[in-house]
Amino acid sequence: MTTKCRVKTITPLASNTFQVILQPLTPIEFEAGQYLFVVMGANDKRPFSIANSPYSQGGELELHIGAAEHNRYALDVVDLMRDAQATNSEIDIDAPHGSATISLNSDRPMLLIAGGTGFSYVRSILDYCIAHNKPNPIYLYWGAKQEEQLYALSELRQLEKDQNHFHFIPVVELSAKEWKGKVGNVLQAIETDFESLEHFDIYIAGRFEMAGAARDIFTRHKHAKKERMFADAYSFI
Repeated sequence: MTTKCRVKTITPLASNTFQVILQPLTPIEFEAGQYLFVVMGANDKRPFSIANSPYSQGGELELHIGAAEHNRYALDVVDLMRDAQATNSEIDIDAPHGSATISLNSDRPMLLIAGGTGFSYVRSILDYCIAHNKPNPIYLYWGAKQEEQLYALSELRQLEKDQNHFHFIPVVELSAKEWKGKVGNVLQAIETDFESLEHFDIYIAGRFEMAGAARDIFTRHKHAKKERMFADAYSFI
């Protein structure tokens, strides 16, 4: 469904990463883990995960957009948002989309895996679980090139202290001397930490090649069930 939105706020989260809050003029019903298209033109729609829970107050939609100078695909969207906000005009979105949604009735432990701004996908699922007191053990692995790109680091560490069933494991490729967490590839970190993923529901967001590698590695070597692995990428690869 296509609807118009006001751009409420555009806030830097990290270098070249922005949080955008949209206010749909018509309420949008969606499930945790779905995405929307920002309509740039008649034949140009660009997908972004919805980062907030479906039951967020006020019906707002939150996006996390990585928009470096070399990435015009995303930067053009941020420019559109800025123009709309500056002129108090509206943008069009097409939503909701995606079938890699939270499995509401499952009591299996959950493994959430994010690369970069793929965090927005797992953030929606995590927020839903916390808001609804879902008791499943939750493990969130978030990989980035540098610590500065883990823009919700302090928030997630506090959530880990507050929620006994939530475990947060950040992984960076390039570490500063002060970094106390894991260093390397996020999928390799998971391989090391888990003997088996047989009983897990696994949710993944990142580059298509990361999602493909995760499915291959975890089903071959960690007993993961292919049908219990969820990612929008799996509709295309």
